[in-house]
Amino acid sequence: MGTRPDASDPQRARPAGARRGRRDARGHSGTSSTDSGRPEGRSAGPVTAGSEGGTVEQAKEACLRLLAVRARSRAELAQRLAAKGYSAEVSEQALDRLTDVGLIDDAAFAEQWVHSRHTFSGKGKQALAQELRRKGVTQSDAASALDAITADDEEERAGELVRRKLRSLPRDLDREKAIRRLVGMLARRGYSQATAYRVVKAELADQGVAGALDEPID
Repeated sequence: MGTRPDASDPQRARPAGARRGRRDARGHSGTSSTDSGRPEGRSAGPVTAGSEGGTVEQAKEACLRLLAVRARSRAELAQRLAAKGYSAEVSEQALDRLTDVGLIDDAAFAEQWVHSRHTFSGKGKQALAQELRRKGVTQSDAASALDAITADDEEERAGELVRRKLRSLPRDLDREKAIRRLVGMLARRGYSQATAYRVVKAELADQGVAGALDEPID
């Protein structure tokens, strides 16, 4: 039966099986533990920071879960594995195996990224190149994807952005201020200064705005 613990006993909130303390051979009470020293009934996670890094299979599964959310570069996956506590050796083996079966392909990732970001976010080639570098994609893997965007593609997409922005600008806005805003908007999205001025000039002409952009504005 045992005696009822008093109100200060920290074991009161625990399940019945955990209320009775264990005594070791010397008569001291304490929690039961396995031979490995881990408390009984408490299992360790598959990988903990500072551990040996888990297994290659565990690292592969972690990568597959990440890839199920969205495509990622090899460098992105390596960073995530390191953050989860996997060793560099285990991570490299897992990434190599996924690369061998085509689940990691930085050239294909770059192509998908560039198409999506240019089409849906209106990003220019300069911004896309920077984004790929930040994701650890090499220049050789990024080159083909970036080359797929022609000058005509950029001007067409930039023109769409300018037309959309024009609809939101105040009708009485000074022309020079409008030019600065439009060119600045394109620059922030990664379009070159030459492309930005050329597109803005053409769109303002189509809108019947007087004047021309013969010289870039500082």
